[in-house]
Formats: sequence, structure tokens, C-alpha cells
Amino acid sequence: MMRLTDVSVIKELLAKNGFRFSKAKGQNFLTAAWVPERIAAECLADSGSAVLEKGPGMGCLTQQLALRAGNVLAIELDRSLEPVLAETMAPHANVEVFFGDAMRADLDAMLTERFGDRRCVACANLPYNITTPVLAKLYECRRLECITVMIQREVARRLAAAPGSADYGAFSVFTQWYTEPEILFDVPPGCFIPQPKVTSSVIRLRRRAEPPAEVVSEELLFKTVRAAFAQRRKTLPNALGSAFPAGKDAIAAAIAAAGIDARERGERLGIAEFAALADELAKL
Repeated sequence: MMRLTDVSVIKELLAKNGFRFSKAKGQNFLTAAWVPERIAAECLADSGSAVLEKGPGMGCLTQQLALRAGNVLAIELDRSLEPVLAETMAPHANVEVFFGDAMRADLDAMLTERFGDRRCVACANLPYNITTPVLAKLYECRRLECITVMIQREVARRLAAAPGSADYGAFSVFTQWYTEPEILFDVPPGCFIPQPKVTSSVIRLRRRAEPPAEVVSEELLFKTVRAAFAQRRKTLPNALGSAFPAGKDAIAAAIAAAGIDARERGERLGIAEFAALADELAKL
């Protein structure tokens, strides 16, 4: 098996295929073997499951996933990596590399077409510059029971943040509506080539079997959350005014009906409180 975290192997493979790192695409390749090994071990893949990987790069994580999962579907946007992956994945018959844009793909349909009703999980080393939209796309894929990703440490902390903390925000609520996040471990900059300027964290997001609260409309819930955090230092009646034009008195009445103090700010509300508030605002 090729040592895809060995710097000399990386440089030789990339030079042979004329590959150049793209800063715009956030390409950083791992040079510490323990990292992809541990990520793959923590992603809950087994011989009966299929793994979706976004952005395999040279394939060091893909290689480890192939040893644990029944099948791996790796989606890569960068066509210049095609000859590299053709070589590195040649020994792994259970890996399919699909070249295309995962953000435009129907992931549920892709997984069902290839794997039927088999259990599916996602695992990836995500570029820092597209973490949020990629995660949102993965949350929407109902086939995925679990999502394990390496991302910027500050972003991982936001995903797992509790109400009232400095890291808590709209995407915290969005993430925790769909999943139960757990930060697993940190990865220092020295584990990559080129070295990023920040520390990374691996986070596992287990999909909830059911949402944590009942709501009249998820769309209205997320509209309420976005409005509350758009001006996070304002109290709820003032923050919600721009999104709900019913008037401050009507909004204040909805807040009171939800059992929330009108002096509160959105950053202190938990999911259950946001759900109650959204249902009251639906009546306006």
C-alpha cells in the first residue's frame, strides 16, 4: 500500500503528474499517518457500510476508508488529480472516484443508485473556505447516518457551541437541529503540506433520528434563527423586526406567548425556545 502521507512520496507523485497546489481550492495534504487512520477509525464505517468522501485529494483518507468500509464513493472536483488518484486508488477495488461538483449533485440519488438501502456515512477533510456550504449540503442528504469531517478548529467549536457562549450562532442551531456534534481531536498545522495557519479539529456529527423539537415550519424556524443572530447584540423584538414586518408590538406578544423574556437576545435561546418562538411568529 502506498505511503500517501510520506512527504517524499507526495512530492514524487505530484511532480510526476504535473500537479500544483491551489490555494483557491484550499488544498492541504496530510503528512502524518496517524491522522487519516484515526479519522477513518472514528467515522463509524464498517464492512457493511458505504462511505461518501468529499474531496479525496491524493487519497490518503480514502485509502484508510477503503480498509474499513464495504465501499467508498469519493467525489473530487479537481480534474488535475485524476492521474494521481488513478494510481493511488488502483489497489482498492471498493473505491469509486467520481469527478464532478458535489455541491451540484443529488447525493441521495447517487448513494441510492450505487448502494441501495445500505447504511451510508460521510467522511472528509474539508477545505476551510467552503466548510459551511458543504456541511449544509451533507445535512440535507437524508441517506447519511453520520458525518465525520476535519475542519478549522474555530468552526468545529461553533458547530458544537452551547447557547450563551461566544461561539454560539445561527449555524450552531442549524447543525444541532439535524445532528448531535462531538469534537473528537485536534490536528496541528505541522501535519499538512503546505502548512495551514490554523489548527484543525475532527468533529463527528451523528444524524438525529427525529428533530429535537416539533415546529410548524422548518423554513420559518431557520428564518427566525437567522434574524435573531443577524443583529445578535439587539434584544429579540428589535432583531426580529427586519424579518417579520408585523410590528414591534405583535412581535413582542409572540415572544411573550412563547414564554421568553422580551429582553433576551437570540444568542441565549436554545433550540426548543427558537422552535416555540417560530411557532408563535407563524400566527402573525
